[in-house]
Amino acid sequence: MTSVDDVIARMQSIASALEPTDGAAVFNRVYLEVTAMVRDRLAAGTAFTDDAFMADLDVRFAQLWFRAYDASPASRSRAWSPLFESRRRDLAPIQFALAGMNAHIEHDLPLAVVATCLSHGRRPDDVRADYEKVNDLLAEVESGIRRSFLDDLGRALDDEVGPLAHLIAAWDIGKAREAAWVSVCLLWELRDNPFLDLLQRTALDRTVGLGSRLLLTPVT
Repeated sequence: MTSVDDVIARMQSIASALEPTDGAAVFNRVYLEVTAMVRDRLAAGTAFTDDAFMADLDVRFAQLWFRAYDASPASRSRAWSPLFESRRRDLAPIQFALAGMNAHIEHDLPLAVVATCLSHGRRPDDVRADYEKVNDLLAEVESGIRRSFLDDLGRALDDEVGPLAHLIAAWDIGKAREAAWVSVCLLWELRDNPFLDLLQRTALDRTVGLGSRLLLTPVT
C-alpha cells in the first residue's frame, strides 16, 4: 500500500464486508469520508506545504487502522480493543465513531507522525503547520457527525438521550489532536532511548484505550 487511493480502496473493501451497524464499519465509514477529503486536497495541490509528506503520513496513519482491524483479539492494541469488543453491542453509532476517532487520533497519529518524520528526515516542528491544516478538515467531519446525532436527538425523549449527549460532549477532536501533538513531541524526544520510548508508547496505548472504553459506555 503506497498511495491514498490504495488506502481508500482498502476502506471500501472493509465497508463492503461489514454490516452498516457494525461498530468497526461505523468508524471506517467516517474515516473513509475524511480520507477522500484529504485525497481531494492533495490533488488540488494547494492545501499543504509538503504534499509528499502528507500523502505518506496519510498512508502510514491508515495502515495502523488496518493493522488494528486485521489483528486477533490477543494481539490487538489496548487502544483499539474497546471498539472491537463492543462493535456488535446496541450502542449509538456516534459512540463507535468517536471511540474509533479517539483511538486513531490519540494513539495512532503520534506514532504515524514520528515514523513519517524519521522516514523523510524531518522534525515535528517542520510539519506542524500542515498538521494543523488537517484540523479544519476533521472539525468539519466531526461537526457533521454531531449534527446527525442532534437530528436524532430531536426525535427522541430527553430522559433517554440526555446521558448520551453528556457523554459525547466530553470528547472534542481539537483537544484530541492537541493531545496527540504533545505525544508526538514526547516520542520524538525519546526516539533515541528505546526503554523510555517503549514506556511512553505502552502508557499511551493504555490511557487511550481507557478513554475509548468510556466513550462506549451504555447509557440508555
